Amino acid sequence: MQERKILIIEDDSDIVELLRFNLEREGYRVFSASTGEAGLTIAREEHPSLLILDLGLPGIQGLELCRLMKQQPGTSSTSIIILTAKGLESDVVAGLELGADDYIVKPFRIRELIARVRAVLRRSESGGGNIGIEDQLKAGRLIIDSLRHEVLLEGERLNLTLAEFNLLKLLVSRIGRVFTRDQLLNAITNGETYIIDRNVDVHIRSIRKKIGPERDKLRTVRGIGYKFVENGE
Repeated sequence: MQERKILIIEDDSDIVELLRFNLEREGYRVFSASTGEAGLTIAREEHPSLLILDLGLPGIQGLELCRLMKQQPGTSSTSIIILTAKGLESDVVAGLELGADDYIVKPFRIRELIARVRAVLRRSESGGGNIGIEDQLKAGRLIIDSLRHEVLLEGERLNLTLAEFNLLKLLVSRIGRVFTRDQLLNAITNGETYIIDRNVDVHIRSIRKKIGPERDKLRTVRGIGYKFVENGE
């Protein structure tokens, strides 16, 4: 396996050593920092493929660091998994909106975390997987361009994460069709991770906020899942 770099920014040394031991055993090259400032410096120098980021950091807080990483050209392509003791949905949504790819709430199972790491890296390296959808989709004021990997709202590019992009693309590709949470989860992970279906709900909430005036078209079908509809449906 080609060596890939993972950066851990976490101020709990026991968690860092647990992650380092297990990630290095999987063949990853691991860097770590206990503060946001130090982590940002390492990220700029080493260009890791993935960042495992604690939210409750001394100095630069985790959410601010996430924002800085995604705004800077040298680190914007780094995938991010949020690792946090904060279970509040608002913290999770904020992280996803800033560009994080996934999240895990402490305490966590190391096998689950390794599975998430593999899945996020695989999706990143494959450009999100092969969902088998045409290159460009249009729905109202939205344009979803698979070749450019971007979503435009009235000509303005939206800042969607990889998971959000793939969820929206799938829903828009089948206007009016109801997708269960399991189907949506499969579409973005290829069944290769332990992510619970609640994570789909969090991504959907984030997508709704980002697509603004088109948010009402992304409907919840109670007890089943979600669908994207045309005007008036």
